[in-house]
Amino acid sequence: MSTTGSRLNGKVAVITGGASGIGAATARLFTQHGARVLLADMRDEAGAALAEELGDAAQFERVDVTAEADVANAVAAAEREWGRIDCIFNNAGFGGALGPLDETSEEDFAITLDVLVKGVFFGMKHAAPVMKRQRSGSIINTASIAALQGGWAPHIYSAAKAAVVALTRSVALEMAEWNVRANCICPGLIATPLAVGRGFSDQVVARFKDAMADEQPIQRVGEPEDIAHCALWLASDESTFVTGQAHVVDGGATLGRAWNAQPAWMRRQRPITVYRPPGR
Repeated sequence: MSTTGSRLNGKVAVITGGASGIGAATARLFTQHGARVLLADMRDEAGAALAEELGDAAQFERVDVTAEADVANAVAAAEREWGRIDCIFNNAGFGGALGPLDETSEEDFAITLDVLVKGVFFGMKHAAPVMKRQRSGSIINTASIAALQGGWAPHIYSAAKAAVVALTRSVALEMAEWNVRANCICPGLIATPLAVGRGFSDQVVARFKDAMADEQPIQRVGEPEDIAHCALWLASDESTFVTGQAHVVDGGATLGRAWNAQPAWMRRQRPITVYRPPGR
């Protein structure tokens, strides 16, 4: 396919959860900027369709990120096909365990951590040897604003994403010796199947955006492309002095209440009375 930019010319990326949502938006943007992308996902039909859409610039591999062998095989497939790996975007995820603390089962707890933490760890582990040999590379992990503040997601999801932030920072220290960077992105409310929920369709997404826009300081819900553009910068040579950071992309949600939701006395324009001591 023709490219619209050259920020990733010659680079190779592996994207987990690459068949839909943020992963698919990132794959499209990366290939538009000259990258070749391996789409790693469990959704065979969606993954194959996206790979066909992107043409020679993409390849699909069925991957369960909780299975180490699957992740290792995907990394090996990308290196075998294109000779290198410049970026791994560990993006696969789901909402995980729901409900009150005392109703959370051990099984739900375990699978949530398996997908959201172990899957990220496996991606970094198997990309590391390739990037060390190259003495270059960019590791990008999807975290969440739920890692930074309470009230944005269920308990175990929030804990898992906090673990992703901590793991990213720790790995960044090790990999810096080989000129390999590790960063994570903390999305806010993004219009993806994860946030919208069941019945994902254009009509449902439109209603979701209308309902939630006023709660965002920037007055709109995020799009997958908003996260993809952050990932593009982190994958490119424009960010070679940036590592170990949690990049918040949330439309200002973690700043607090939107300005129009603040108390009226804070927003009211009026002259300020300046106190002057007697005799001055």
